[in-house]
Amino acid sequence: MKYARFAVIGAVVLLGLSAATCKAEESWSSLSSPDGTFRIEFSVGDKGKPLYRVRHGGDEVILPSGLGFFEAGGEDWTGGYVKAELGAAELHDGSWRPVWGERSLVRDHYRGAVVLFRRPGPLAGLRLEVRAYDSGVAFRYLVGARGEKKSINIESEKTEFCFTEDHKTWAVYSAQGKYSKVKLSELRSSVERPCVLETGAGKVIAIAEAALVDYARMRLRRSEDSPRTLVSRLHGPVSAALPLRTPWRVVMAADRAGKLLENNHLMLNLNEPNKIKDTSWIRPGKVIREVTLSTKGGMACVDFAVEHGLQFIEYDAGWYGDQGKMTSDARTVSRRGLDLQAVIEYANKKNIGVILYVNRRHLERDLDDLLPLYRKWGIAGLKFGFVQHGDQRWTRWMHEAIAKCAKYEIMVDVHDEYRMTGWERTYPNFMTAEGIGGDETRPPNEQALANLFNRMIAGPADHTFCYFNGYVDQTTSHAAQLAKMICFFSPWQFLFWYDQPSSAAGEPEFEFITALPTTWDELRVLHGKVGRYAVVARRKGDDWYIGCLNARKARTLDVSLDFLAAGKTYKAHTYYDDPGAGTRTKVGISRRAVDSKTVLSVPMSERGGVAIRISSGK
Repeated sequence: MKYARFAVIGAVVLLGLSAATCKAEESWSSLSSPDGTFRIEFSVGDKGKPLYRVRHGGDEVILPSGLGFFEAGGEDWTGGYVKAELGAAELHDGSWRPVWGERSLVRDHYRGAVVLFRRPGPLAGLRLEVRAYDSGVAFRYLVGARGEKKSINIESEKTEFCFTEDHKTWAVYSAQGKYSKVKLSELRSSVERPCVLETGAGKVIAIAEAALVDYARMRLRRSEDSPRTLVSRLHGPVSAALPLRTPWRVVMAADRAGKLLENNHLMLNLNEPNKIKDTSWIRPGKVIREVTLSTKGGMACVDFAVEHGLQFIEYDAGWYGDQGKMTSDARTVSRRGLDLQAVIEYANKKNIGVILYVNRRHLERDLDDLLPLYRKWGIAGLKFGFVQHGDQRWTRWMHEAIAKCAKYEIMVDVHDEYRMTGWERTYPNFMTAEGIGGDETRPPNEQALANLFNRMIAGPADHTFCYFNGYVDQTTSHAAQLAKMICFFSPWQFLFWYDQPSSAAGEPEFEFITALPTTWDELRVLHGKVGRYAVVARRKGDDWYIGCLNARKARTLDVSLDFLAAGKTYKAHTYYDDPGAGTRTKVGISRRAVDSKTVLSVPMSERGGVAIRISSGK
């Protein structure tokens, strides 16, 4: 296999395996990342079991773990092998620019190879494509055509992840569920991915899936044979034409939780490059949901968006009838008092896009009719509601639907239980997805901070912020809400989920919302502990935004601004919790000059937060 075809910008150099490594451990073949941070090794164990293990730094983070799968009909790919052969390693060092993202430039730097587990008999050997990055390792199964056999039916997959200890695990049993920190041995059922574990020594490990497009989703269950081993669990069988390349199985590790977030571009690098030639119509931005489903409400939302620097309004469920009934028709507007075409025309004149929610029932039945119609209407995007997810059929349907939307220049937000796996690189009209217990679930800050360090490894999340809703005063604070708008990345940021334009009463902190970007040039996580606190810094042009979020107990964190350009003075606008602010939201504002030598002292209450905008201008 030639890795040059994966290159975007850069060169490929052939590298041989280290003779010293082979001599020191003759039974294990080894592939190291470019700087040696990660090493993945392969061997054959008892009964010919194909094995791999992973090292990070000087630590073994994945002990010898099994590989393989079972075909329908009984063919077993999990044993009977006699040898593991690692092909010639190739170094890839390239970079690419996303249409939108958390970074303006993504480096794609890894060593790659193909591993062949040989066995006697008529069945082919087990082949894996492997990449070792400095941020993690990834592998996927390769199945070639076998004579007259042109397809394969996979019944189950048996990829194992054996850990050194009974690690504490951030378990969530549904994509929008609540996280709990439990031991591996205490997991109740299969858990979502990414799955983050914390070792006793302080290392953080994540198991993830990338490039899931036409395959069954992987979740992770505790092994029946070992309480400290997770095993892949597919959401149903897979039927595929040969040759087959499965989704990637990913192992990341770092000495701090924030590093996993900083390295989440690994998920993008494991996906194919952008397939949309003209991306000029793809537009990030901030969104208000129109909750009255009326013409008057839509016009008011458009005016609100213009006034406060938003780019979109969204009509949610109900504009075309009861989303739960097949008799409803998303090709028509059935809501009384709603002249949707008038709102769209008014919005487009003011450069505000209109997003429409459509339930999966009507997308599945009418998608080919809806897309040309919606293009004619002039909408900007669709939100897919309650998509069927997990099994191969509906995974394939959803990705094909997003590709169809691209042909009509329609952007997409997928809601409910689906989690991204990096395919937004390939089709960047796929703006965001839910798959998170966002603000509409009223999460306390400890849940938000669990989501931040787990779910956000996977990619953008539609967090459905509810800025003015009354629950904010019960579980968190409005300054913390501003901080979350920085911490949680989504190129479409739904900032006002339950709010109407009349909710706003001239709050001075709206200056922050107006200025806030939704895509970025750089990401740094300055402080972070899963479920406890985070300080996330993002750069857009010359300006920086810092979100500080806290839970459980009051604390003060020092935030060094040494990432600012040396010798230059900036202005820091700080938005903090202030009971004496004299507004309903109780957000105070302070301003001061800062430079690269400044260290800010940031105090936060046990459920508070602070948002900071550092501007190079006024």
